[in-house]
Amino acid sequence: MSTKDFIEKDYYKVLGVPKDATEAEIKKAYRKLAREYHPDANKGNVKAEERFKEISEANDVLGDPKKRKEYDEARALFGNGGFRPGPGAGGGSFNFDLGDLFGGAPQGGGAGGGFGGGLGDVFGGLFNRGGATGTRTQPRRGQDIESEVTLSFTEAIEGATVPLRMSSQAPCKACSGTGDANGTPRVCPTCVGTGQVARGSGGGFSLTDPCPDCKGRGLIAENPCEICKGSGRAKSSRTMQVRIPAGVSDGQRIRLRGKGAPGERGGPAGDLYVVVHVKEHPVFGRKGDNLTVTVPVTFAEAALGGEVRVPTLGGPSVTLKLPPGTPNGRTMRARGKGAVRKDGTRGDLLVTVEVSVPRDLTGKARDALQAYREATAGEDPRAELFQAAKGA
Repeated sequence: MSTKDFIEKDYYKVLGVPKDATEAEIKKAYRKLAREYHPDANKGNVKAEERFKEISEANDVLGDPKKRKEYDEARALFGNGGFRPGPGAGGGSFNFDLGDLFGGAPQGGGAGGGFGGGLGDVFGGLFNRGGATGTRTQPRRGQDIESEVTLSFTEAIEGATVPLRMSSQAPCKACSGTGDANGTPRVCPTCVGTGQVARGSGGGFSLTDPCPDCKGRGLIAENPCEICKGSGRAKSSRTMQVRIPAGVSDGQRIRLRGKGAPGERGGPAGDLYVVVHVKEHPVFGRKGDNLTVTVPVTFAEAALGGEVRVPTLGGPSVTLKLPPGTPNGRTMRARGKGAVRKDGTRGDLLVTVEVSVPRDLTGKARDALQAYREATAGEDPRAELFQAAKGA
């Protein structure tokens, strides 16, 4: 990414959020867009793939408080025309010290002189591109990788270790990451090994872009490696065991630091982001840290009361006491039988009662129910309903 792109791209617009959006709003917007444009859901759709890359790039900056702060400051400084030449003592040139702002000293000693070093440091910290000082090549951070994993309902509640196969760019094994078949690349003469070239933007200072000849590597292969075509990077596949914490929810995005693509020239590895999908359970549901279950009871149990056995997820059943006259749809609570919270404690199991109406009645059961209907013939359970309807 060039400095020009960094200044001109509106990441807030890409995610569709306002500039004062909270971290939660940014995360929510990213998840929605990432799911819509993910390559797995849009196979063969090049536009969707490009859109997904834009969304990931925007989230990488806005989702990191430090990067977001630097991005906002740079946009405020340059994106709105900051530091444009204006009339002054030097006939339209600057007459103040940019070193006060960027920690460097002006070069040339007078108004309108060039300014070195500082601007590269401002953007270098954000994109892991050090300033163009000296001739040593700069370390480069590895790319972030995003993957998905599907868990059973029980695995999501209890936690699980799952194998995850990933493909990413890594140092080419054939040339040891040098890009040269003989392992002896030469320093790029254009950028003198820095991987960056200065680009004048007027007003007495310049910005830096990746060198077009070495593509920002600082090195040029005299005999390009046949595997990586001189880039020093090749596609690598690996399988790693990833621990998914207990209590993870559907759609949650987990960040594993340093588990992404390897860096270059001693740079740190990127991060791995794992989006979790959870399968539905035939019996249990979930509300936050609580699990839910619907338990059928007989009419007699609901009317007369009694003890009801209730299944739990992965553990022994519990017995709940049903009060006499329990209505259909009433919810009771079995404490500590829910999902695992971040602090290690558990939520509750919410048990909803569903009165089961028998389809076939035996002779004695039919006679008993008929006798009950005759005994309660004077009661009208819909009387209050009609009275309320008339009152309304």
